[in-house]
Amino acid sequence: MRWIENWLNGRTQRVVISSAESSWKLVTSGVPHGSVLSPVLFSFFIHDLDEGTECTLSKFADDTKLGGVAGTPEGCAAIQRDLDRLASWTQRNLMKFNKGKCRVLHRERTNPMHQYRLGTDLLESSSAERDLGMLVDNKLMMSQQCGQEVEGGYPPPLLCPGEAPSGVLRSSSGLPSSRKMRNYWRVQWRATKMMRGLEHLSCKERLRELGLFSLKKAERGSCKCL
Repeated sequence: MRWIENWLNGRTQRVVISSAESSWKLVTSGVPHGSVLSPVLFSFFIHDLDEGTECTLSKFADDTKLGGVAGTPEGCAAIQRDLDRLASWTQRNLMKFNKGKCRVLHRERTNPMHQYRLGTDLLESSSAERDLGMLVDNKLMMSQQCGQEVEGGYPPPLLCPGEAPSGVLRSSSGLPSSRKMRNYWRVQWRATKMMRGLEHLSCKERLRELGLFSLKKAERGSCKCL
């Protein structure tokens, strides 16, 4: 414990941009990035973050997600009380949330769209937010994520070859239009070509090796489960 205390105490940091340097400042909270102990110590540091919360608080690395049922005034009040608890925790532990990245994702049509605050700042609402890298909208759909992946030429999560081939196109309902399917096929063709050991094979042979259905042939209502 004394060794860890000695390692954490008295740390300073500064910012360097090109040839301009800021003055050194004492670091009063947090743990240094990049060390083996940092993830463990950070987990210890935020362990009591959800203490006393009424709603569901999910923590992953340095991301925090608060979720609750907001269909009634009581539910909205419970969420706000938890936000107040989180704001109090940051004051006690000298660690601030990045409020510029904090957003409210209102779900369901009957949602009262209550405006919440974190500390003294009102939180902006958003129609879509990233959750562990996945862009999910307020209808719990991932169409925006798939569109971005197609435009970028990368395989959408449900079309990743080698991950779970049998999970690709699990059902015929909800398939995109033929034009969008052609875009997905281009991504599928490119992704399978990146698989090690399959570069010399044709697209048809690569799909056969991976046990994948060709998205080029998929049309609405004509694709069966694998």
